[in-house]
Amino acid sequence: MEEEGVVLLGFWSSPYVMRVKIALEEKGIQFLYKEEENIFLSKSPLLLQANPIYTKVPVLIHNGKPICESLNILEYIDEVWKDKFTILPHHPYEKAKSRFWIHFFDKMIFEIGRRMWASKGEDQEAAKLEFLKSLKLLEEELGDKPYFGGDQFGLLDIALIPFSCRFYTYEMFCKFSVEKSCPKFMKWVNKCNERGSVSKALPNPHEVYDFVLEVKKMLGIE
Repeated sequence: MEEEGVVLLGFWSSPYVMRVKIALEEKGIQFLYKEEENIFLSKSPLLLQANPIYTKVPVLIHNGKPICESLNILEYIDEVWKDKFTILPHHPYEKAKSRFWIHFFDKMIFEIGRRMWASKGEDQEAAKLEFLKSLKLLEEELGDKPYFGGDQFGLLDIALIPFSCRFYTYEMFCKFSVEKSCPKFMKWVNKCNERGSVSKALPNPHEVYDFVLEVKKMLGIE
């Protein structure tokens, strides 16, 4: 186990890892990033030691102590480095509301995201429609604000924006345009991408698409 400083264990295409990268960059925290080179076939001894329960990324190791699960990590970062950029909303209601929408989106994307690239026909079309329905609900929550928390880039923005690098993949497989269907949401995506922390953390959407093609081939999905 790493004994000093801040270490992040991750995999390049994981939106949950991107959440932590964005938060660390926004806080201005120096950290060592360790990529899981072959996460599907052989996880590193450090990951197995740091997260023996789920053996998943992200894992933040701070002074030798591992913290798992992206939202736990975001809250930990905000509490430990309080004198810098604030991630969590100050008001309990706003904090609770952000957590609600994050859980809503995470549950939706876990169930629907894979269906949009791994299924075909009616099931794929149904997944696409459910995805767009969820984005429209988030558009309503966003309203005319620049960020979900208003003028302040914060928890809900950090939690949601990493998934935008998968939109191109969904569009290619499902033959639709997120921008045409949800223009207000994409305006928010573009504004978030203007931040250095976001542009640095998110991979090229075309590379994500190519990776999904490789995964489909590996899984034997045509």
